Amino acid sequence: MSSPFEDQILGSLRRITRAIDLHSRRLAQACNLTSPQLVCLRYLATEGECTAGALARGVSLSQATITGILDRLEARGLVRRQRSAADRRQVLIELTPPGRRLASEAPSPLQDRFASQLAALPADEQARLDQVLKQVVHMMEADDLDGSPILESEDTLPPQGR
Repeated sequence: MSSPFEDQILGSLRRITRAIDLHSRRLAQACNLTSPQLVCLRYLATEGECTAGALARGVSLSQATITGILDRLEARGLVRRQRSAADRRQVLIELTPPGRRLASEAPSPLQDRFASQLAALPADEQARLDQVLKQVVHMMEADDLDGSPILESEDTLPPQGR
């Protein structure tokens, strides 16, 4: 026999998954970007030119993931890679004017809105939510999955951007 809350909990988990997926699809339709691509553009717009390694650390993604994202953004003319004048071994990433424009005009990533609402909760509620979600992660056998701060359920990169 199931708990009276089982259907409600499973329904809430499905709604969370759908919200992430819908936001990713809307972002792809609105500006032909994935959430990770937009986060990278916004980081570059805020921090200025940097190496791929610094970008990876700044947005909490792996170097391999950043390389793929930069390849796609560069192919679209949104970022430019160039050797550092100070140290020719370093390759710096910078936004192009179209990349800067898109970074400022694109909708906010889902995690930005969520993070601001989460920050508004009292510390004890945040701690309780953290504890419950860690338990859910464990129950879903997802302890070893990437915990990237970018909320995206799948790679929803539009076909022409691949």
